[in-house]
Amino acid sequence: MTETLIEGHKPLAPPPGIPVLDIDPYDVDTLYTPHAYYEALRAAGPVAYIPRYQVLAVGRFDETKTTFSDHETFVSSRGIGLNDFKLEKPWRPPSIILEVDPPEHTRTRRVMSKALSPKVVRGLMDDFRNSAATILDGLLGREIEAVVDLAEAFPTAVFPRAVGMKDVHTRHLVDYGAIVFNAVGPDNVLRQRDMARAPEVAAWINAACARDRLTDDGLGALVYAAADAGDITEAEAGMLVRSFLSAGVDTTVTGIGNALWCFSQNPDQWEALKADPSLIRPAFEEVLRYTSPVHTFLRTADRDTEIGGHPVPEGTKVLCVLASANMDPEKWGDPEVFRVDRRPVGHMAFGAGIHGCVGQNIARGELEALLSVMIEKVDRIEPMGEAIWRPNNAIRALDKLPLKLIPS
Repeated sequence: MTETLIEGHKPLAPPPGIPVLDIDPYDVDTLYTPHAYYEALRAAGPVAYIPRYQVLAVGRFDETKTTFSDHETFVSSRGIGLNDFKLEKPWRPPSIILEVDPPEHTRTRRVMSKALSPKVVRGLMDDFRNSAATILDGLLGREIEAVVDLAEAFPTAVFPRAVGMKDVHTRHLVDYGAIVFNAVGPDNVLRQRDMARAPEVAAWINAACARDRLTDDGLGALVYAAADAGDITEAEAGMLVRSFLSAGVDTTVTGIGNALWCFSQNPDQWEALKADPSLIRPAFEEVLRYTSPVHTFLRTADRDTEIGGHPVPEGTKVLCVLASANMDPEKWGDPEVFRVDRRPVGHMAFGAGIHGCVGQNIARGELEALLSVMIEKVDRIEPMGEAIWRPNNAIRALDKLPLKLIPS
């Protein structure tokens, strides 16, 4: 019989008629190779009951998008992880972007959206391209560990500069997002490991994002200017600047690593992209759909409701398995095929609705800059060993990716 672990939320008996899926979504082996779990979840029906954590889970595209987008019924303010903030104090102050509902969310989201607008990102593109060219020139023609040498090196070079950070600690910048995302899962070995180092990393992040540690011409200054205007408080400004670091570093590191893996495994698609550079943006969207850098976030039913005709009591935690929705054949037809010309409009990799990833403009800008330079400089992306994934309770990222970038 499956051991039951109630992780800070209301206990839930299996509602009548809901299929039971006896699997641990957060088991390390499942996180390494999740696709069998995704298939089982979609096959179970529009919603399934996970007895180990006494939660519900959705993995088909339609139900996942509907649940994730219905911010009035399935709220974020009670936590995007297994813990219900209405019942248990979170380990850190809740994010005032990810873990709030309107009207509070509307106020803070407006500030972040302005700071990360398409116009602002366009002003950063020359620096992104120049930095990408410099980094790539040092990597061409030799075997590299692409996660560290490129996927981490590029965002941690350009994004702190864009924010206006005077202090840069590459390892802390990369690890901060992984810690935050592991924290939304159960108290498993991944979360315990990261919680042990959270105080050191968080202390550095807090200090580095303080107003006196930022230049007056970066994205951080735009956020603090909103505090001066009375749109947010000074304390909220500091929290929003810290939110940049998961929005603009961690998800981008993951997206770059996943893109390199996709093209190394599908050389014909790299040839297709080189032949038609206008496919750069659709290609990145396909990378996101195919690899789903954020694989799971949770919502909490704030009132009695239903999913797919099945009852969902108030207080129920619902796993929105975004990665499963992105591989639903009912939506995509041939989801197991990576195609740069697919144009996967509506994919769930950046979420949906009012809680869509606030950093998606800058993530797209960084990837567009990097891929545009790679098209000019890289003829082939050759695997030089086995790719190793890094299990995390919420994100799907690579740990090791040995490659050789063959110059044009």
